[in-house]
Amino acid sequence: MANRRRFLQGSLAAPLAGTAFTLSAATSKRDYFKELGVQPIINAAGTYTSFTASLMLPEVMEAINFASKSFVRLNELHDAVGKKIASLLEAESAMVSAGAASALTLGTAACLTGTDRKKIQAIPDLAGMKTEVLMQKSHRFGYDRAIRNTGVKIVEFETAAEAEKLAGPQTAMMLFFNDAASKGQVKAAEFVALGKKLNVPTMIDCAADCFPTENMTKFNKLGFSLVIFSGGKGLRGPQSAGILMGRKDLIEAARANASPNGDAIGRGMKVNKEELLGMMAAIEVFMKKDHEAEWKDWEKRIKVVADSVTVSPAVKTEQYVPEVANHVPHLKITWDQSKIKISYNEVAKRLREGDPSIEVTPGSSDSLNIGVWMLQPGEDRIVAKRIRDILKSV
Repeated sequence: MANRRRFLQGSLAAPLAGTAFTLSAATSKRDYFKELGVQPIINAAGTYTSFTASLMLPEVMEAINFASKSFVRLNELHDAVGKKIASLLEAESAMVSAGAASALTLGTAACLTGTDRKKIQAIPDLAGMKTEVLMQKSHRFGYDRAIRNTGVKIVEFETAAEAEKLAGPQTAMMLFFNDAASKGQVKAAEFVALGKKLNVPTMIDCAADCFPTENMTKFNKLGFSLVIFSGGKGLRGPQSAGILMGRKDLIEAARANASPNGDAIGRGMKVNKEELLGMMAAIEVFMKKDHEAEWKDWEKRIKVVADSVTVSPAVKTEQYVPEVANHVPHLKITWDQSKIKISYNEVAKRLREGDPSIEVTPGSSDSLNIGVWMLQPGEDRIVAKRIRDILKSV
């Protein structure tokens, strides 16, 4: 995977003439989206929940369809799937959650209640329980609401010494947000060691961080008490599923706080037999996939777009790889707006409002960013032509 961050500044590319641009044909006899008046999109953004994340793998759909045809005892299947996933990911124990946010809630609840039924039924009333979670100030993020749903207060710190002073009888857990790893002063290994020194469980949120593949086992081996991954992002399992893995006693406690148990904070975070088998199948495929070949394919897609959109020397393209989350090749496109008089937001708007509708990576006003890894075969050329046409039209 060498040279991942190279610049792709090519000369004028020939128009993609004569190519028929069509969306992937649906295999269903019914076009449900058309019936409902919902417009499918080309996902040139990435695994964003608002764009329905990834498309499930054929092996995942096969597992889901298999599960849909039989009844089983749900807890028995939960146990069996958890055991299988734990073995695949070299964890002491594991469970399938209703997404990564669900895993945050259930992992926190596990640290608060153990398997004490009275405590499980009481939260978020924490009378008689620990009430605080330690977290680096720079690691605060929108999804820590899933932690606070249990009733805990997040106590912020910046240094290990400060954390030691703040830790006490009310400290239930320490949370590390992996996407902010470079921002905090306390890095992952030191964070784990600090938790062990304080005798406090440590949990890490790696929701979008399944690449590189070694991440799937790295944080278990590092010693985090609990590790979280999203199921519907790079793993391409069910979008409504996630993975919580780690210490056996804490996974047992998390399961006790989860559906199908009644009067528990996780009762609404239901995971049925289809998601259970689908998640297991996704991990089986992911752990044996040729990710080197996959990476090269993504780079080819980037070159198709980069070569096409370079309509003049005013346009520059750069391949980049996010440091942590979604650690796969992306394309950044910039242009001299004094020569090509259109803003990045306007190009994104025209792509969105066109036919087919195309969504690009949101959140940037100083470039147009393309995530190629969720594109289906041929869609790189559709994206390339549409951007080229827009830039040439102004």
